[in-house]
Amino acid sequence: MRQARALSIRNGRIVRPDGVFEQSLHADDGRISDSKGQRNADDVLDAAGKLVVPGIVDLGVFAIDKPAFHFGGITRAALMPDQSPPLDHPARVRFAAQSGKPDLWVHPLAAATVGLAGEQLAEIALMQDAGAKAVATGRKWIGDSGVMLRLLQYAAMLDLVVVTHAEDATLVGNAAATAGEMATRLGLPSAPKAAETLALARDIALAEASGARIHVRQVTTRAGLDLVRQAKARGVAITAGVTPAHFMFSDLALADYRTFFRLSPPLREEDDRQAVIEAIGDNTIDVISSGHDPRGPEDKNLPFADAAPGVAGAETLLAMTLTLVRDGVIDLPRAFDLIARNPARLLGVEAGELAVGKEADIAIVDPEAPWVVDSKKMEAQAGNTPFDRQPVQGRVTALFKGGMRIDD
Repeated sequence: MRQARALSIRNGRIVRPDGVFEQSLHADDGRISDSKGQRNADDVLDAAGKLVVPGIVDLGVFAIDKPAFHFGGITRAALMPDQSPPLDHPARVRFAAQSGKPDLWVHPLAAATVGLAGEQLAEIALMQDAGAKAVATGRKWIGDSGVMLRLLQYAAMLDLVVVTHAEDATLVGNAAATAGEMATRLGLPSAPKAAETLALARDIALAEASGARIHVRQVTTRAGLDLVRQAKARGVAITAGVTPAHFMFSDLALADYRTFFRLSPPLREEDDRQAVIEAIGDNTIDVISSGHDPRGPEDKNLPFADAAPGVAGAETLLAMTLTLVRDGVIDLPRAFDLIARNPARLLGVEAGELAVGKEADIAIVDPEAPWVVDSKKMEAQAGNTPFDRQPVQGRVTALFKGGMRIDD
């Protein structure tokens, strides 16, 4: 799909890293352009005062769910390697990279180890050639420090970011909650928060030794965020992410045993939730992603401890991030750095920012539009959202991929 006619979006509030500007935005031949290069027969869209923002780049989804992504303003999705079979072979990576085109670009993350077993390094260089934009350990932490060090050294040589899961599996076991008062009251199998800090401390030490770039997909505890802060201050090439559930909810939400709150990592205590919000505000956290992982009744209609973790997060990512703007935690430019510009930079793609020369992935957003999240009416393959029945504000009214309008 190639943009045939130049596009002009007028009367909008354009969100760029350096501020919000009331001016027109132009796109030609699939990229953001300046007004001087516009042809006469433009397609013109009146944004009527709405926000004009970069298409969201969702770093770390577990399923390609195009209607849900488009509803949420997502134009690019980094696909985790935890597929069936895993993305541990160049042919699988190449297929995944083509799976969403032309109106959604999928950026596969190569499996770090064969079968994601954490034992033998996969053919990462070949998968990079096939389209992998980063390498990931998947849902699990690599427990073997020797394997992890070799992975980081290899990825550094290839200039690939390593996306990690920060939970020590030997401590987590079959835990469904964070050790503490709520887990004890509810009788749920639990793991200490130290499972995160131990995994983080090891991975930070190895990243520092190898010079590799590391992205911790979710950091959810105060102690873990302090480790990230200290590592950044020392110059370690580390970035950190989180999903909305961990800044919107604490483990108090588990009181009704509702399995839509069964997550990995599990919900933390209120002090940790507040620490996540602080870390978003002070730039310790670099990325907010949806963690989109649609799970049907066969995975969720079970006792809490037996249910599969995961949320259908693509449709609510934008609205939940905008709550941070309304609460004064961050401003609009920072919000779209978190969900577009920073993930695009980590993946090395020319998107995530409305700058001349970047790909024309554009969303028109009404930040005040009210709606109610309804798990039964979601566009996703399954409606396992912890935000069910929650009133929210902010939704996409128009979406463009490479300057071409997407009409779902």
